[in-house]
Order: sequence, then structure tokens, then C-alpha cells
Amino acid sequence: MNIRESILLLLMAVVFVVPVGDVFAAEPQQEQVLKRLYEMMENKAVFMAEKEEQIASTKKMLEMPNISDAQRYEINLQLFNEYKTYISDSAIHYAKRNVELSKSLDDRYRINESKLNLTSLYIISGLYIEALDILTDVDKNELTDTLLINYYDSYKQLYRSYSFNNPNAPVYTAKSILYRDSLLSVLNKESNHYKIVFAEKLFDENRLAESKQLLQELINQSEEEDHEKAVLTHALANIFRKEGDVNKQITYYALSAIYDIKNAIMENASMQALAVTLFEMGNIEKAYECIKSSMEDAMFCNARLRTYEISQILPIIDSAYQERVRDQKSELQLFLLLVSLLSLFLIIAIIYVYRQMKKITRIRKELYRTNLKLNELNEDLQETVNQLNQTNKKLSNVNNELSESNEIKETYIGHFLDLCSTYIDKLEKYRNTLNKKAAERKLDELFRMLKSRDMVDQELKELYSLFDNIFLHLYPNFIEEFNSLLVEEERFNLKPDELLNTELRIFALVRLGITDSSRIAHFLRYSANTIYNYRTRVRNKAAVPRDKFESLVMKIGVIQKI
Repeated sequence: MNIRESILLLLMAVVFVVPVGDVFAAEPQQEQVLKRLYEMMENKAVFMAEKEEQIASTKKMLEMPNISDAQRYEINLQLFNEYKTYISDSAIHYAKRNVELSKSLDDRYRINESKLNLTSLYIISGLYIEALDILTDVDKNELTDTLLINYYDSYKQLYRSYSFNNPNAPVYTAKSILYRDSLLSVLNKESNHYKIVFAEKLFDENRLAESKQLLQELINQSEEEDHEKAVLTHALANIFRKEGDVNKQITYYALSAIYDIKNAIMENASMQALAVTLFEMGNIEKAYECIKSSMEDAMFCNARLRTYEISQILPIIDSAYQERVRDQKSELQLFLLLVSLLSLFLIIAIIYVYRQMKKITRIRKELYRTNLKLNELNEDLQETVNQLNQTNKKLSNVNNELSESNEIKETYIGHFLDLCSTYIDKLEKYRNTLNKKAAERKLDELFRMLKSRDMVDQELKELYSLFDNIFLHLYPNFIEEFNSLLVEEERFNLKPDELLNTELRIFALVRLGITDSSRIAHFLRYSANTIYNYRTRVRNKAAVPRDKFESLVMKIGVIQKI
């Protein structure tokens, strides 16, 4: 089995999703669902902002005075559930906090509950050894019925996930099935949880009609756009995939992806499953958009296992997408050539007709026809002049942009050379100092200097200060114009000794054309997530449309030569 086939099997097996609605009143239409999905993808940031507000509201509860450890445990549990499919590292953080709190409370129920919560995250993150260590440490005999369900479910998911792309997959799949049977034995047969797990069992046993009927009954009973309904939708899409019903497969994967976006679920699988299906159907452009969106979600969530899965698919789709772009470019060039030839033939035809008309005009009303033709030529000339004027304006704008770009490059190259020379001098001076300490055998001082970050911190401070000075020389009115894009109460007021703060420095880099959050994060020594949050937070303060905010920042100011 090759890598691609393994990935496809993995996507069929995983059941992660989340919620959006009005789709089960009648059989959903594929085109309508896909159109809705693409609209949701464009507005993903809106739902993420809502999620951040909800998390922030919960975090404020931790700031209440005199709260007990038990209360803090419950708040942490809420935050764990909020972060679980949003940012896995944060969810792990609150799960670990609850492990410590439950130990201090000496509460066996909460100790086991927090450990099992942490285990579920380790499985999602691909930390199988750590997850198994915790599960091995849990005493099954002291678990309540509720925690026993979590215990069996964790083992089931652990072995199921570990079996993917594993040489001993049959062994771990068999273990997963055993724990699934144990889980079914303790679940209430009337509960939706039991029915979902039982539908998965039917699916694995190729009893697709029974599994489909059970899932559709649960979907019809579900009135809320919650995680459970999303799971059901994804599971149903997997059945249609196994049956070969591509249209319904695409429809239900798309519904599942819509639910993911609406509920800001970043640890998801439906989008990548949809991307693979669209790719197989030859819809390369939409497949590329979907897999790119899925990769963005996985990286934001820091879901290492999901990122690995997508990284196996992305190069295949990206390669096909680039090939499609090249083909379209070739087709466009051929089309332009054909249009040019047709234009030439048209010109020849016009000339021929014109000559014939000219002969007729000489016989009948030569003067009248000549004046009419002169009027037509005059209008053509005026239109040509107008077109030339528009072209000149465009060329002027392009020249201004090129001039600005060249000025920026010249300015920064000069300062870069000066900075390099300065750093070389500093490094030489630092090397001499270290050499002197070594020669004098002042090892304690030498080690202290080597361990100290003072020099690095100072150099970073000087680098940012130099950047601020150069940028504000190039764009002296940047701060005022940037503040004009924000609502009045959210505008930035800098300290007396401060040229730019972190937010302004981020958008200064954006103004220079550096829009990639990873590059900005590397320059400013922050994480990509932090930079993304800064940008989102500032856009939320905008007095202009948020989707146009950064394009307006790019138009700020005209550089001043220095």
C-alpha cells in the first residue's frame, strides 16, 4: 500500500467534526452546501473572534477573588473543553493544571477525570507513549461509570490512531476493537453515544445499510448544531465514500466542514477529506483551497498528528494545482494568439469593406461620405487619446511605486551595510574580551558572559530602535494615518521614549510588504500565533471594514528621502 492510499484510508476512518444548519429539512443540495462552505471559509476569522471572546469571558472567572481550588478546577475544566479542538497546547496546559489541583484536593474522581482528559489530548497530538503511560497508571477499579466510559474510549482511540501507517496495524486495530466492545458494554444502549459507537462498529464490519440507517435516524432527531451532529454528518460521509456515492460524500463532508468553521474547530478532519474527494473528482482549484485551509487550521491548533497527515496530501494537490495553473496560462496564451489572428483578419476585412465603400462614395455622395468618415476617425482618435491618457496615468502610478520601492531598498541596503559593519566590530570587540578573560583564566567571568543574554537583548533592542527610526523617516506620518484607520477610543498613544510599540511595528512590516505572520514572528521574536492574534485584535478595532484594513495600511504615506 502506497502513502496516498494509506492517507485516504486514514481520512475515511477518522471522525472529527463540528456544527451550521437548515440542511436536514430536505435532502441537501451539493451546490448549495459547497457555496455555503466557501462563504464560511472567507469569514473564518469572524467565528474565531467569537471563540476568543468566549474563552476570554471564561478566563475572567479565574481572576475572581477568594475562589477555592474546587472552583478553579471547574473553571479550568471549562477552558479545557473550549481549547480542546481550538488550540491543543492551551488545552493541555489547563488539563495539567487540573491534575495538580485534583491532587491537592485529594479527590480521586477529579484526579482520574483530569488524567483521562489529558490522555485524550495526547492522543490527538500523537503523543501515544505519554497517553499510554497515563492510562496504565489509572486504576480501572476505582473509576465511576462515567469515567469508565472515558477510559475505554481513550484506549479505543489510542490503538485506533496508533494503527494508522503502522506495520503492526492489525494488532493495534484488534486491540481498538476489543476496547470498543468494552465501551459498548458500559454505555446506555438508549444513549446517542452508544448508537454512534455502534454505527462505527457496523461500518467497520461493512454493514453499511444498518450503519447508515442508524446515523440518519440520529441526524433527523438532532435539532442542535452541536458537535454530535457534526460527528454524525462526517460518519455518514464516510459510508457514502465506501459505497461510491461521490455526490453525497462531497455534500456531507462539506456540511461537516461548515460545522467546523462555524464552531471554530481547528482540530478537524472533514476539510481534508473533502479536499481529497474534490481532488479525485478533478476539481483541483477547490481541492487546493480546502487543503490549504485545513493546513492553516492544523498549524493554528498545533495539532502535530493532523499537520503530519495534511503534509502528506498537500504536495500532491499543490503539484496538480500548479500544473493546472501552467495549463491555464498556456491556454490563455493560445487564446490571445487566436484573438490576435482574428483581429488581423477583421482589420483586413474592414479595410476591404472600407475600400468598397470608398468607391461607392466617389460615385454618389463623395463629399458627404468623406466628412462622415472624418468624423468617425476623429472619434477614434479621441478614444485613442483617452486610452493613452489612462495608460500614462497607470504608468505614472507604476513608476511612483517602483520609485518608492527603490528608495526603500536603497535606504535599507545602506543601513544594512552600516549595521553589518557595526556588528562585525562588536563581535571582534566581544571576541577580544572573551579571549582576554580566557587568557587571564577568569573562567567564572567567562562563563557568566557566555551564559548572559544581555548582549543579545541589547542588540535586539538597538535593532528595533534602528528599524523604528528608519521606518519613521521613510513614513513620518505613519502613526497618525494608522490611528485614523482605528476607532477613536482604540487609537495608540505612545510613551514619550517610544517610537513604535509591538502592534505598530507589526503593521510597519506589513506596510513594507512583509505580510506573512511567520516572517514577522521571526523578526520580532514572537510565535506565529501571537502575531496572528495581534493582527486580529487590531483589525477588530478598525473604523474601516476589517477585510480591507491591511490593504489600506499598505497605502499609508509617501516615503521621505533620508
